[in-house]
Amino acid sequence: PLPGAVWFGLAPPSPLCGRSLAHSKMAAPLWGRGLTAAPWTRGAFSWFLPCRRAIQTTAVCHKNRAARVRVGKGDKPVTYEQAHPPHYIAHRKGWLSLHTSNLDGEGGAAECTVEDVFIRKFIYGTFHGCLANEIVLKRRANVLVVCAVFLQRLPPYKFYFLVGYTETLLSFLYKCPVRLEVQTLPERVIYKYL
Repeated sequence: PLPGAVWFGLAPPSPLCGRSLAHSKMAAPLWGRGLTAAPWTRGAFSWFLPCRRAIQTTAVCHKNRAARVRVGKGDKPVTYEQAHPPHYIAHRKGWLSLHTSNLDGEGGAAECTVEDVFIRKFIYGTFHGCLANEIVLKRRANVLVVCAVFLQRLPPYKFYFLVGYTETLLSFLYKCPVRLEVQTLPERVIYKYL
C-alpha cells in the first residue's frame, strides 16, 4: 500500500504475492458489482480528480446587466418601462404583477408566477403585434385584472371580440372572474432614444 494512504470503504491490498485489490478477498464481492476503491494520499490528490480547475476569487463588483436595454448610438426608441433598469422598481416604476403571494408566510408564489407567464404569452399571442407596452396583472381578492395598452392595428369590432374571448377563456381556465382593462393608442409612445 501507499504510505499514508486511506482506502475508502475497503482495507488496502495485501502485500502478499503482489495481488491487486481486485483479487483480494475483501474486494471480490464489490469487484463483481462494478464498485472499486479509490486511494487517496495527501500529496497525490490531484490525480484523483478527473479535471483540474482552480478556484478564483475576485472582489465583488455589482455589474448587473439583466433586463436592461443596451445604450447604443441614440437611435433606438424605448418606452418608459424599458428606459429604467430593474433597480428602479418601486422608485421610478411599479411592479408588473401585483399579488399577496410574496408576503411573509403566504404560499403560492410559484403558482402565481407560472400563471403570470401563461397569461402574458396568451395575450401576446391573441393580440399579436398590438401590444404597445408591458402587461400589468393585478389580483384583487378573487378577481384577476389584466391591464394592457394596445396599438390601433385592428378594427374596433375585432378588438371587442378578442377582449371578450380572452376574458371568457381565462375565466374558464382559472375559475375566477378575469377583467381586461384596455387602452388603445394610435402609435407606440417613445419615452427616449438610447
